[in-house]
Amino acid sequence: MSTMIALSYMAPSAELKTQLVSLLPVWTICLLMFFGLCAGVYLFQAKPTTNALPTDIANEPTTPNNPTKPLPAIESKRELTFFAVGDIMLSRTVSDKIRKYGFNYPFAKTNEYLNSADFAFGNLETSITAGPNITAGMMSFRADPGVENALKRANFQVVSLANNHTPNFGQNGLLDTFSYLKKAGISYAGAGSNSIEAHQPAIIERNGIKLAFLAYNDTDVVPASYGASANRAGTALMNITELKKDIAAIKPTVDFVIVSMHSGTEYTSAPNNRQTDFAHAAIDAGTELVIGHHPHVVQTIETYKDKLIMYSLGNFVFDQMWSEDTRHGVTAKIIVDEDGVEQAAFSPIIIDDYSQPRPAAPGEASAILKRLDANHPPTAIELWEPKR
Repeated sequence: MSTMIALSYMAPSAELKTQLVSLLPVWTICLLMFFGLCAGVYLFQAKPTTNALPTDIANEPTTPNNPTKPLPAIESKRELTFFAVGDIMLSRTVSDKIRKYGFNYPFAKTNEYLNSADFAFGNLETSITAGPNITAGMMSFRADPGVENALKRANFQVVSLANNHTPNFGQNGLLDTFSYLKKAGISYAGAGSNSIEAHQPAIIERNGIKLAFLAYNDTDVVPASYGASANRAGTALMNITELKKDIAAIKPTVDFVIVSMHSGTEYTSAPNNRQTDFAHAAIDAGTELVIGHHPHVVQTIETYKDKLIMYSLGNFVFDQMWSEDTRHGVTAKIIVDEDGVEQAAFSPIIIDDYSQPRPAAPGEASAILKRLDANHPPTAIELWEPKR
């Protein structure tokens, strides 16, 4: 027995047709959303899971037409700045002013300026130790404990002690000076509790650049007893053979060596042969910069083998008000980069009130700067740059 299944078809009525037509936009939208969802799922599954650039793009050099590959970061050049100043004497009449106005008085008009660099360097021409009052005219210098903190507030983070006055109060005065400076966080060069320490450099590192400061005292300005020995505190005396040994020992471990020398004929405008011979030998041995003190007046600068020699920066804090030249000094703002001294900018100072340096006014500056360089133009600053 066979069974037949009959499929019947009923034509839609006019009313049904009208209803279907009215629903057509809705169906169209639903179909489009369905296919869009399917396409999105496919694309999501096909997307790579890594953020790396395709190999063929990543290996191509970057060009204006192919900027896809990022450029490597450009590293900024390392550099530091520091101030070098002349003789700092905090005894005698300067000490009287400090007792009257406070420890910060000598640096009141230069403190902000000195703190604009990474650090400052100067020749500390006095011991720091308790003792009798030192009056005007006396030639043995000592300063009251506490001045070391004023020095640190003025940004002096390294000083030379190789001079003819730091040892004025003997072994105890020197040992006290070392102790007070260390407690204040101030490094020093040119003196020590024995000859080995006296020849050790002060190391200063800022912004990834490491400097070694060595300091020496000329034998014609001090008695032999001021020199350090195996069992006596004292200063490092100028000796070219020892200088070369000291530079050779420290140079491989730092970026640059800076030498300070306490030498010269007092109150003269030009260096003598002892100064030039020692400074040239220092540079021949690998020194980057030579800083000079002792004449108490500004002396000429020299470029030797494209390196700067400052034979005397004059006084910075001193009570020698008896002449214009001894009231005048120069600060040198030194910029050191990875290649060495990039620039030195010299700005004059004038000492007022037996103790307090201030920036020289424009009308005063040019005459002082002519002592550095006879060809100095009539400006308030002198710039030195290497030829490299």
